[in-house]
Parts: sequence; C-alpha cells; structure tokens
Amino acid sequence: MRTEEAGKPETKSVPANCDVIAPDGSEIRLLPALRSGSSVHCTLPAGKVSQAVRHKTVEEIWHVLEGEGEIWRRDKSGTETVVGLQKGVSLTIPLGTSFQFRALAGRPLEIFIVTMPPWPGNDEAEAVSNHWPL
Repeated sequence: MRTEEAGKPETKSVPANCDVIAPDGSEIRLLPALRSGSSVHCTLPAGKVSQAVRHKTVEEIWHVLEGEGEIWRRDKSGTETVVGLQKGVSLTIPLGTSFQFRALAGRPLEIFIVTMPPWPGNDEAEAVSNHWPL
C-alpha cells in the first residue's frame, strides 16, 4: 500500500469512508505505516462473511475493537480452529495460514490490523476454499 519516510512521524484518524475493499471483501481504512509494517482499520458489516484467503508474504496481528463474530484458521500443518471474536480479543495470522471471518448480526465487526511487512497489494491474498458459505 504505502510506507512512510524514515524519521517522519505520521498521525492519522480513522477515515469516515473506506479507502479500499480488501480481497476478502472487508472494508479497509488506511492508518499509519512504516517500512517494517502497516496498519489498517477493518470493518466487516453485520451478518456478512468474508472470502477465505491465504497471504503469500505477510503475517498479521488483529485486535477486535467492536462487534462480535468468528474466525476460522487453518495453519500450514492443516490444523483448523474456529475462535470467537469480540471486543478485546487479539490474534495472529501467521504466514501461510488460511482464514475466513464473519460478523454476527447486530453490528459491524471492527478490527485493528498490523501487517508485517507492509501490505504489498491485492495480489498478496489468494482465495482458498471457504469454511462458511458466502
């Protein structure tokens, strides 16, 4: 996406409108970035399910800000887990992990995401078989 110049601090508020729709279908609002990582505010509307994807070169740390939902993850060994998402839950998406998430009805699922290295573009995510139907 973008990186900031070394030594130039950045301050930014969450934009009202989304900057881009992610390959998984979620709404992405760009937040500060550096050469070693980028951050975004991710929103999945209430009752929606993302497309299952796997990242090619990045890994992520997620922190749930609002809403409730679930995330399915399948690691490189084939081990699958489903974890509840609610305000205050943090998790990781290690390199090569397939994942899909969904927001429960009621209100949107909002997540703060840090991506390392910075998100390189939409070709980064490759679709995989969905755990939940879209």
